[in-house]
Amino acid sequence: MKSIEVDVAIVGAGSAGMSAYKAARAHTDRLVVIEQGPYGTTCARVGCMPSKLLIAAASTAHAIDGSAGFGIEVAGRRIDGAAVMARVRREHDRFVGFVLDTVDGWPEAHRLQGRARFLAPGVLCVNDDLRVNAARIVLATGATPNIPEGWRERLGDRLIVNDDVFDWTTLPDSVAVLGTGVVGLELAQALHRLGVRVRLFGRGGRAGPLTDPAMQSAVKAWLQTTLPYSGNAANLEAHREGAGVVVEWHDERRGTQREQFDYLLAAAGRRPALSGLDLDKAGIPLDDKGIPRFNRNTCQVGDTSVFIAGDANNDRPLLHEAADAGRIAGSNAGRYPDVHTEARRTPLNIVFTEPQMAMAGASHTELTNSGAAFAWGEASFADQGRARVMGRNQGVIRIYGDRADGRLRGAELFGPDVEHLAHLLAWSIQRGDTVSDALACPFYHPVIEEGLRTALQDLARALRDQAVGLPH
Repeated sequence: MKSIEVDVAIVGAGSAGMSAYKAARAHTDRLVVIEQGPYGTTCARVGCMPSKLLIAAASTAHAIDGSAGFGIEVAGRRIDGAAVMARVRREHDRFVGFVLDTVDGWPEAHRLQGRARFLAPGVLCVNDDLRVNAARIVLATGATPNIPEGWRERLGDRLIVNDDVFDWTTLPDSVAVLGTGVVGLELAQALHRLGVRVRLFGRGGRAGPLTDPAMQSAVKAWLQTTLPYSGNAANLEAHREGAGVVVEWHDERRGTQREQFDYLLAAAGRRPALSGLDLDKAGIPLDDKGIPRFNRNTCQVGDTSVFIAGDANNDRPLLHEAADAGRIAGSNAGRYPDVHTEARRTPLNIVFTEPQMAMAGASHTELTNSGAAFAWGEASFADQGRARVMGRNQGVIRIYGDRADGRLRGAELFGPDVEHLAHLLAWSIQRGDTVSDALACPFYHPVIEEGLRTALQDLARALRDQAVGLPH
């Protein structure tokens, strides 16, 4: 077996791996990046960008559908599925091309194509014919979709994951979507708005990432009026029938239900892509799920020379988090054993449904589980001025403040364009702003941000008896 010696080996060339490579290369040029699949990040190929392209088309169709409410008649409305998907694939290829250009700029000696696995601590085997002796290793293998056991064999090409959607040359007639997380919600609503017959299936009644019981109630009430939704489908089974898929489930009100679709889209989350790495030979600590135990402020696994970043660590599977973790892991791998601790940014998460969902800072569940003494302020968009002007007056937001000092701790949002409100709140939380600091900032009229001011004023009233962090 051929053998090479390197200072740093990075397994995976997604967002985290590319960031790790750039950071590690500032310390050493003796490094390799090992990638077993096609180059191009999850975001560019099958995640953030292609899904937003589909959502943009769906939003345009929905705007036309709702134009009569503004006194505007649109004649001859037609959705050309082939044209919709042609634009998605065309722009998708453009985004992937940017990533490929970056990778092509790396020295050829730094790129290894193939499957990596551990032979021993610090030793990787690539494609069973190359031994890589690495002083430090960064695991940035990303994640893979969860698929119910046996379904792939039973349903064949009628079972798809979000990766497959963006290879369509046209829109299908019908899709069952299994999973009410971010991917399931975004794609189900987008396809529904583009004229595809959709049913969204969930288990346990939860929908989306929001954790505040009041916010969950608002989301579920909205879903019931937005698209066909079975949020607590019991005994769900699927089987192939002809050229489609039949889904059977039990509904607590209507009993056993049966519906046929062209495809079943499995969107029940993603799991770290660590199988096949033979981590048991890596000499690193693993948790009960086989995930390496690591410090998120150093990305170091235990006290070893292995680091982990991005979706592979099952921490916060978001592009900006993966890029940050990759930079931290790459820097520390490059300078090891001089490992630095770095503060992480305030958590920020956005779901691009309409209304949007977002979280900034600590969630309701995190604050509750930590025993924090906090109060909340709320604002509804039902009668919010700008929201009503746009005909998008749905949703509610909640902001959490510390009872001890009035600092903003977190927020959960559900409403129009809350991606922007979530950013403002995340920045304020990261700066350590109090409620009075936030209320001292300017608010224009009429804008969606006035809803944020209403929630902050409500939070100020809730904290007033503590007389901290409040305007005089």
